Parts: sequence; C-alpha cells; structure tokens
Amino acid sequence: MLKYIFLGIVQGLTEFLPVSSSGHLVILQNILGIKEGGLALSLILHLGTAFALIIFFFKDILRLLRNIKLLSLILIVSIITGLIGILGKDFFESLFSAPRRVAIALIITGVILIVTKKFMDAKRNNLTIKDALVLGFTQAIAIIPGISRSGITISALLFRKIDRDTSFKFSFLASIPVIFGAALLEAKKIKFALNTGTVNFFAGFMSSLLGGLIALWLVKIIISRAKLYYFGFYCIFVAVATLLFIK
Repeated sequence: MLKYIFLGIVQGLTEFLPVSSSGHLVILQNILGIKEGGLALSLILHLGTAFALIIFFFKDILRLLRNIKLLSLILIVSIITGLIGILGKDFFESLFSAPRRVAIALIITGVILIVTKKFMDAKRNNLTIKDALVLGFTQAIAIIPGISRSGITISALLFRKIDRDTSFKFSFLASIPVIFGAALLEAKKIKFALNTGTVNFFAGFMSSLLGGLIALWLVKIIISRAKLYYFGFYCIFVAVATLLFIK
C-alpha cells in the first residue's frame, strides 16, 4: 500500500507542478516494480487530482457556469483534445511503458518551460477561439508521458501573450472535462483494477487528491512570482538521470 500512497503523492504534486505526472509515474512504476494495472492506476490517480481541481477552483467553476463564452471555449478545447486522444489511443498507451521515451519528452518540456521566462510580462486577458484551438492541441500533446500538461498548456497561453493569472486558471479549468472524459472511456479498466486491489487504489486516489491541492497552491505562488522556468531545469535533470540509470 505504501507504494501506492507514494505514487499518489507524486501524482498529486507533479500533475499540477509543470514536470509531467505521467512521466514520473512511468519512471517510478518501473523503479518500484508495479506492473499491474499501469494505465488504470494512472487514471485513478488522475481522478484524485481532478477532484482536487474541483475543490481548489470551486468558486471559479460556479462563475464559469454563468459564462457562456468561456464554457464554449472550454468545449472547443475538450473536443480537440478528446478527438486526438481517441484517435491516437493505442500510440499513447504504448508510451506508458517506455521510460527512455519519457525522458526525451521531459527534455522537450524542460526547454519549453525555460523559454517562458521571456513571456511572463504578458497582459492580455481576453480569451479567443484561437487560444482555445491552441490549448486543445497542446493539451492533446500532453497525453504523451513526459510532456507536462500544466507546463505545456500554461506555456502555450503565455506564448500567446495571455497574462499569468488567466493562463493559470484557463489551463486548469479546461483540463477538468478531459480528465473525467478519459476516466469514463477507461471505466472498464478502472473497474478491473479496483476489483484486484481496491484498498491500494483508494489509498493512491486519496493521496493524489491531497497532493494535488498542495501542488495547486504552490503553482499559483510560482506563477505569480514568474518562476515557472525553474522547473525546466528540473525536468531536464530527471530526464538525464533516467537516460543514464533506467533501461
């Protein structure tokens, strides 16, 4: 059970910190020797962080429900991400057992994050359909383990000169439908996983929820201080260590 709690904490922290939760899970499952229910475990831990999002952004979600324009933009993001995710399902699943490919993706994430240093003074806060299209595609790319969803989506919005606070909120609010949608599509695998290890998976779920709440608080502070690029160096360090020590 301790392995699952540890993975849950790592998932919760890394899901929202821009360092790729799926990438860390692939690497750690390899190190800890957890082979069963790999994708199902990943989805259950992602559900924990999805509930963390709902709790953390509860007031924003209530306001969102009264904002037709923003709801429409999130719908566009979700449709694009969902279509790419479904069409590339087999390809994306094959990457969840390839630590060396994850390392390469982490390097890409790291470089993108380092570049954000030059875009932290953006001022625009009016979101457009083009912003939603860009976010949908970048969020789909982040299905690849090692590509940080929060990192690449926040970066993409910053590159489009959206201000830090708007980039932070829109990135995370737009991820909620996709996370729950992915869990729904894989419900059978989650059910099988629960039947084979209910207590372990529940422990992982709860620890990922708590870790997620802590991580969201940290990311909000990090973005407000324009220090997102620090995590780029961390991603590259983890990638190099993986390439050197994990086959």
